[in-house]
Amino acid sequence: MEKKIHQGKNISRFRQMLGMKQDLLASIMGDDWTQLKISRLEAKNEIEEGILDEVARALKIPVEAIKNFDEETAISIVANTFTDFKDNAVASAMNYYPSFNPVDKIVEILEQANKEKNEEIAFLRKEIEELKKAKK
Repeated sequence: MEKKIHQGKNISRFRQMLGMKQDLLASIMGDDWTQLKISRLEAKNEIEEGILDEVARALKIPVEAIKNFDEETAISIVANTFTDFKDNAVASAMNYYPSFNPVDKIVEILEQANKEKNEEIAFLRKEIEELKKAKK
């Protein structure tokens, strides 16, 4: 029996990994979107292809990440990757091959988010300096 991927939950997981609130995602997606609409979208098991594409672009992740990510499988892989034999961690063989490397993608997403935060901090520091100069 093939397990069905809950696409709405995956959108929520990736959004949260990026430190993004529903209202921010809604604003990125455009005027037709609200926090409530994002909340309802995240509750759906299956999402229309066009909307999936739109959300993936807004989150800057591949559509396949939303379609294929399965938390239980990921946890199982991590849990079964290492087994303890006399205090030695030994990698076990895995037979799961996603269409993309999820670790690389998560690292890429986090690096991008970090870069954007650093740019925002630099911008705010510049603004503070300008305000200090204006007060003098």
